Formats: sequence, structure tokens, C-alpha cells
Amino acid sequence: MVINLKQLYDITGEKLLLDYAVDVQKLDSIKGYSFSCPITIKGAIVNRAGVVTLKYSAAFTLHACCDRCLIEFDRAYSFDFEHILVRLLNSENDEYIVTESDKLDMDELALTDCLLQLPSKMLCKEDCLGLCPVCGTDLNQNECDCNG
Repeated sequence: MVINLKQLYDITGEKLLLDYAVDVQKLDSIKGYSFSCPITIKGAIVNRAGVVTLKYSAAFTLHACCDRCLIEFDRAYSFDFEHILVRLLNSENDEYIVTESDKLDMDELALTDCLLQLPSKMLCKEDCLGLCPVCGTDLNQNECDCNG
């Protein structure tokens, strides 16, 4: 969803509510991740005293494979984000989102925000024991006698 921010930048007190889902086709193109449902976005973009702020929450379910025991599982995630939107910057600064031509690709921003919040290792449970390195037994289910 591309949002035109011209009116939000130009009118102090202006507000735009967000309540939509990211198109599933966009999620299918992300390599290494499998989304079980669309990412739902709820929030608002507000101009307060000339400062345009985006606050939103993103919720989704990810289908993953445990990095230790290789079992497949689904996990729900919900994250809150806040960004200050600007038309241009005089220097490099990661604290602001620059919106060229007063347009914001909300889908792209939400995907980036969500992917950066995900753990680097996907585990089915925090205390997953994984597989025996010798015989391959799932140590969450059984013990093995190979002294691995």
C-alpha cells in the first residue's frame, strides 16, 4: 500500500488511520520465510506541530522449521513500531524515514520492520535439545545410547 503523505505534511493536526493487511503475494516472494497469514497493520500517521509520526502494530503468523530439531511449527508474532517521517534529510540518519515524492510504501516498511525483529535462530521452543550429532535422534522425544 503506497500512501500519499502530501496532505499530512502540509496540514498540522492531520491524521490518517491504518487498518489493512499486506497482500499475501508480496509475502510469498520473501525467500527464507513462510507466512501462514497476511501481516495485519493497525495504526496511524499524525502531523503534530509539523512533525509527522507513524505509529503502528504488525501481527502475523510465521511457518518455520526449528534450527535445532528440524520440526515444523507455526508461531504468532506481534510488534509495535514508531517512525518519524520526513521529506528530506541534510545528513545520513537512520532515525528518520525519508519519503521521496511524499509517498510511503507502507508494505515495504512493515516487511522490513518485521523481518528485522525476528530471531536469527528459529526454535520450536526455547529449551529445544535438537538432534543427536551422532545418530540423529530427536533429543526432545527420546534419549540415545550413542554417547553423542
